[in-house]
Amino acid sequence: MSNVIILVDLQGDLVSKTTAELATAGARMGDVTALVLTTPGKSAAIIPSLVGPITNVISVESQDFATYGVTAYADVVAQIVNEKKPSALLIASHAFGKEIAARVAIATESGIITDAVDVAADGTATQLVFGGSTTVHSKISHGVSIMTIRANTIEASTQAATPTVESMNKSVSDGAKKATITSTAPFVKGGRPELTEANIVVSGGRGTNGDFAAVEGFADALGAAVGASRAATDAGWYPHTHQVGQTGKTVSPQLYVACGISGAIQHRAGMQTSKTIVVVNKDAEAPIFDIADFGVIGDLFAVLPKATEGVIARKS
Repeated sequence: MSNVIILVDLQGDLVSKTTAELATAGARMGDVTALVLTTPGKSAAIIPSLVGPITNVISVESQDFATYGVTAYADVVAQIVNEKKPSALLIASHAFGKEIAARVAIATESGIITDAVDVAADGTATQLVFGGSTTVHSKISHGVSIMTIRANTIEASTQAATPTVESMNKSVSDGAKKATITSTAPFVKGGRPELTEANIVVSGGRGTNGDFAAVEGFADALGAAVGASRAATDAGWYPHTHQVGQTGKTVSPQLYVACGISGAIQHRAGMQTSKTIVVVNKDAEAPIFDIADFGVIGDLFAVLPKATEGVIARKS
């Protein structure tokens, strides 16, 4: 049976739910080895929190990860890939993960597929391209199959993991030490879920006129993350870190609620893989209705407060 390596995705010192999705995808192709890269003393807390069909764990602890950043991570991943020779390497599809994947692909002379939304047992990846208008099935034909997987696109197994654990010592090469991280600032996390990890996302656009109070209130009632269209972020109405779209973040939640968003292709490219799409817009001709599962033609400032009241009433 093939051996598949997944890079454990960490948010701070916590394992993200994307890791279980990677493990589930990897198990379709073979036995899954989870690779934990962290600073000294952190693995003992990380490994027990792993879930999913994980057979083995490789743990590498090094202060170089904090000192040299992504180049150190990529260097160590490439060393392990060359040593273990897996059939595939799966990594979470965010900026950090895609940079690691690209560097490892070059170092190991392997092919790479980014932003896959599904993976078959034979290693065939499914991607949505050209703003989500075209579905592509592709397979890597040279070297290790290196793929980055979008969060929330694969239903994760949450079975308890009882893997064998192997601790390895790896030295980061001099070539990966060209730049040094001199200071870092922790990400300031609010009370809402992380946008790319959330099961529910409520987004606002030009129709908010800069007032996101109704959007935020509805999101909080649902326990959802808040997103925004490019028009809203470019106008300075909401932080660019919350932009959903081709030049922002790609999300695939169970439920996506678009409020006052017309549905330009740029925005649709970042959210149309959502399982259920609900649209609130007073323009009945807005293009986003074309991909909606449910639509409300109405002013978001009238619709959302009533919807918020309804959600809160149902909860109580």
